[in-house]
Amino acid sequence: MELKPLRQDGVVELLQITDTHLFADKDADFLGIAPWHSGQAVVNAILENEQLAGTQPHDLILATGDLSQDHSRDSYRHFSELMSELAPPVFWLPGNHDDADLMQAELDNAGISNAKHLLCGQWQILLLDTQLAGETHGELSAAQLSLLEQAITAYPRHHLLLAVHHQAIPVGCAWLDQHNLRNASAMQALLVKHQASRVVLCGHVHQGFDQREQDIRYLASPATCIQFKPLSDEFALDSMAPGWRALSLHPDGRLSTQVWRLPPHAFEPDFSATGY
Repeated sequence: MELKPLRQDGVVELLQITDTHLFADKDADFLGIAPWHSGQAVVNAILENEQLAGTQPHDLILATGDLSQDHSRDSYRHFSELMSELAPPVFWLPGNHDDADLMQAELDNAGISNAKHLLCGQWQILLLDTQLAGETHGELSAAQLSLLEQAITAYPRHHLLLAVHHQAIPVGCAWLDQHNLRNASAMQALLVKHQASRVVLCGHVHQGFDQREQDIRYLASPATCIQFKPLSDEFALDSMAPGWRALSLHPDGRLSTQVWRLPPHAFEPDFSATGY
């Protein structure tokens, strides 16, 4: 699917929204936070930022999984309603908490595209499914790895933004890094052959992360609900507020990005919670 850049300079502006963990009940509690309310606050903050800056809306939104917490139809409908308040097209992939079939059916009904390969100026964006049924960790199937190889072969000089749910390199949380992308090495072996810029963007870890390995940039982003405490060996929640990530993809392969958050102390979790 080809998306024409909206800006004369060819820069593609996008937002990552991830791990909304919505319930059918908008007031349902998730470790001390009602995810629909924090998600609505994030949407309101994005709209306020755009209004204050006087800028065009972003070109697209990437929703990188765990959109639902209770696998309900209404949770995906709530997500669609939240996204409808933002102007750009939304593209998505499932996380380990999602019901992938129900998710696709409901998002299709809402008119949200199921496209997984996007051409945007000098960039290509590929969304790969790392969900492994019944498991918290992730894995790329042979078919998904083949899609990556095909994209690299077909567009060797397009810069590549690869979106997945599970983290492909350790983020430094021992408990969380057990639930990573188990065959990330197969993905990385393909990426190192690519001739242009390479960026891997994930959800799942509920925290900001930015690291470069083998000339591949790995990014993770805050959830719109609870946050996990960075560099923690055991499960721990963080006091940082819910957030999202903005990314600017430049035609020459540069990527500039910023993590945005709601005001401090907004939607503080229940720190006595002991499990996820």
